[in-house]
Amino acid sequence: MKKILILLLIISQISWAQTAFEKGNQFYAKENYDAAISSYESVVNSGKQSAELYFNLGNSYYKLHKVAPAIYNYEKALLLSPNDAEIKTNLDFAKKMAVDDIKVIPKVGFNKLLADFTSKYHYDTWAWIAVSFAFVFLLFFVGYYFSEKTFLKRIFFIGMFLWLVGILLSTASGFFEKNRNDNERPAIVFAEDAPLKSEPKLSGQETTVLHEGTKVFILESIANWKKVELTDETTGWIEESAIKEIKN
Repeated sequence: MKKILILLLIISQISWAQTAFEKGNQFYAKENYDAAISSYESVVNSGKQSAELYFNLGNSYYKLHKVAPAIYNYEKALLLSPNDAEIKTNLDFAKKMAVDDIKVIPKVGFNKLLADFTSKYHYDTWAWIAVSFAFVFLLFFVGYYFSEKTFLKRIFFIGMFLWLVGILLSTASGFFEKNRNDNERPAIVFAEDAPLKSEPKLSGQETTVLHEGTKVFILESIANWKKVELTDETTGWIEESAIKEIKN
């Protein structure tokens, strides 16, 4: 009986979230963006997540010219669907509304090449690729085991070796991408003006001022201060209340 009640509760929550999401879409279609945001946010607050939900939230904030929450929600959507071209396009449009124009210094070296390769897919996708390769490897093994001709055995053996390399490569890529993803802590500046300090204290020297919508990467934390790095490799301390982590 208890399991049935839990199941009914889960079903009702899913149904409610879907209804709230559809209401948000209706409000958005009528250009009532504030109401759309309220509906979408209620779904987020219930614990539900999807790339489409965050994408629609980003669109709603973008329509209201609210740069920080627009960029924040597009980034959230991109985390869940990293290869979505439409999300990337809208994110680029939203970034153009930001005041700060911080250059992106390209990284070089082997780690850069490795990151460029593994970031082509989400680590879950790499896992599925590895599973697919393993299945094909099994088929080649069966072919090798039951083949009676030496020529065919050689072909299946070479194929097994190649697919095994593919399994190892995709598995390693998945682990590397997950580790990189877990260690990276991106955040968006939500404060209208946020001084970047040389030290984690109000009296610290101000090196620059960041504005809403700027993306930073958190390196470490002390009390209510965060040490962050910008895309141009500038580092400094910013008050915790001025930013919002994307992965939270």
